[in-house]
Amino acid sequence: MPEYKKNIMVTGAAGYLASWIVNYLLREGHRVHATVRNLKDREKVKHLERMMEIFPDDLLLYEADLLKPDSFDEAMKSCSVVIHTASPYFLEKPKDIEKELIQPALKGTLNVLASVNKTLSVTRVILTSSVVSLYNNASDIGSDVNHTVQEKDVNRNQNVANNPYAYSKTMAESVARDEQKKQSRWELITLHPAAIFGPSLSQRIDATSVGIIFKLLNGTFRSGVPKLWVGVVDVRNVAQAHVKAAILSDVAGRYIIAGESLRLLEISRLINPEKYGIKNKLPKNEVPKWLTWLIAPWIGLQRNYVTHNVGYPIYFNSSRSKAELGLQYYSSVDTFNDHIQQLVTDKLLPVSIIR
Repeated sequence: MPEYKKNIMVTGAAGYLASWIVNYLLREGHRVHATVRNLKDREKVKHLERMMEIFPDDLLLYEADLLKPDSFDEAMKSCSVVIHTASPYFLEKPKDIEKELIQPALKGTLNVLASVNKTLSVTRVILTSSVVSLYNNASDIGSDVNHTVQEKDVNRNQNVANNPYAYSKTMAESVARDEQKKQSRWELITLHPAAIFGPSLSQRIDATSVGIIFKLLNGTFRSGVPKLWVGVVDVRNVAQAHVKAAILSDVAGRYIIAGESLRLLEISRLINPEKYGIKNKLPKNEVPKWLTWLIAPWIGLQRNYVTHNVGYPIYFNSSRSKAELGLQYYSSVDTFNDHIQQLVTDKLLPVSIIR
């Protein structure tokens, strides 16, 4: 049990990451005000309802919409900490970038912070950002293969069409910092996770990480994968980071949350499909960059992204998260195989993947 119980609001609580945050907060003895877009969507909230059965007095569910002003007022009452995780992410370019990506990220953040400004009990806001708010493309880092992305780095891209997701996360953090500077009651801490993998607490397959695993397992990349470096981190570590950022007193600023940086081929070599009775359609080699660029639209990549990221090593300095948040990172082999085990256990793998 904590020294004293906090009331903590978590937005987007039915999501892949937020579900783990809610779970850890409850197990640490705190009371959670969890917001979801639609309480009537039983498929998306049933795992939260199961948590309510275990923690009937400490988990409260509220309905809130990122694009509706004042939507978070009720859920935020009496909370001292707000954890804002709700923000869309697409592996492929959305059809309507402004409506599906930018507006939820920017207006959603501003609407949450407008409620924070009206709620006098709130003294800290934790914003789930991303490592991509620290750089736009791997090619921006430079030719030094030993360079690592640092918390002080900034994504200076001002063109929404050039990596829309990175733009949305960068601008959301920027407007949040602008709002924080206007007052002195609440402080802002931003967490910047790499690509998140690991087991889910829900039986949903709409998380981006699940889509990537499906593509590795279903033969999409059987003839080879792009030579692409990906910063990876376990969803449980990212959730733990949010909890620590919410309850520890001596934390501030930005934190990169990343276990390690791996090429896609290295990730595929961590997976043991035979262990789970899965057909082995994993890639065995890397394809040339020119071919990756040519087939990009058919494998869920944007050609501009291929041009500026494939073939460029990139690494991340997560030393602050270890020293100040006390994170001990899961090994990547455990992260990916635990994720696949969860998909197998919950019978979520498509028939085409199973033997």
